[in-house]
Order: sequence, then C-alpha cells, then structure tokens
Amino acid sequence: MAEYRLHTPLPEDDARRLRAGDVVLLSGTIYTARDAAHRRLMELLDRGEPLPFPVEGAVIYYVGPTPAPPGRPIGSAGPTTSYRMDTYAPRLHALGVRATIGKGRRSAAVRDALREYGAVYLGATGGAGALLSRAITAATVIAFEDLGPEAVRALTVQDFPTLVINDSVGGELYVQPDRAAARIA
Repeated sequence: MAEYRLHTPLPEDDARRLRAGDVVLLSGTIYTARDAAHRRLMELLDRGEPLPFPVEGAVIYYVGPTPAPPGRPIGSAGPTTSYRMDTYAPRLHALGVRATIGKGRRSAAVRDALREYGAVYLGATGGAGALLSRAITAATVIAFEDLGPEAVRALTVQDFPTLVINDSVGGELYVQPDRAAARIA
C-alpha cells in the first residue's frame, strides 16, 4: 500500500492509479454535501442548471461540520455515513466528480460507477472530526446556506488524511483479508 500527496481538482489518471488501502493526503479545494444538499443538487441538474462548484475532478466530502470556534475556519468535521448518498453518487461521477469522502460501505451501483468513470471512494476516520478539522485552512458556504450544517461549502485543505476504500478497478479495503493478523493468530 502506497501513500500519495494529491491535489484537487483530482485528475482521472491520479484516481485510476490508486488502490484500496492506499493513503491519500489531499490538498486543494474539496466540497461538502450531505443528504439534503444532494437532493438539491439533483434538482439543479433536473432543471438543466449548473452545480454550484466545478464538477470535473471534484471531491465531495460527506460532512456536516459544527460551528467554527473562535480563531478557527470550521468546527469538528468528521465524515457521515456514505450510503445515504448512494442514490446520487453515480450521476455525479458520470459528470466528473472524481472522489467522495465518507465512512462506511458503498452500494454496488456506486462501485460500478467508480470503475466506469475512473473515480475512488475515500474513507476519513469517524469520531476524529476535531483532528480532521486541523487539515482544513478555510471554509466558505457556496450554496444552500439555509441548510445550516448541510450547506455546500468549499473547504481549503492541506494534507487532509484519507484512505482509499474503493478503487477504480473493483478493489475494496473492507473485504481484503488482513494477512498479517492471520499469521499472528
């Protein structure tokens, strides 16, 4: 398993070389969106309107951050459970979204979309929102402000720590055997 320092927007070639279990330290701009925001994104697309962020190479983080404490750009920013976005993710990957970040397993439809469009699903550590927020240097609401924590934000990140859960060739970290642990037991 390798470690990569990658920048957004994430090129397809960068996503295609990643394998389940690789560590990725992301820098650049990533966008936040949870359930309610995804429903509105789909409504925009259904009406033929543009998304509130450049979609090609975009990385979407499934997070609803807490309010920013004094002196910080954002509060705790831990991942939310990803399966709630599975209905929407394939359509976004078809448009050029290159990666999503969350926690938990993805549906077969999402895994198929990752293979078809050269994208990846990245895991962030649940329960470590305060620690993850230290990799976020700026946060700006760019759409759906009325949704509060679920508004779409542009986050500037520096070495945001993630782990490849699903890659673009069908690899999945959650189903790989832990051979080292098996030898110890």
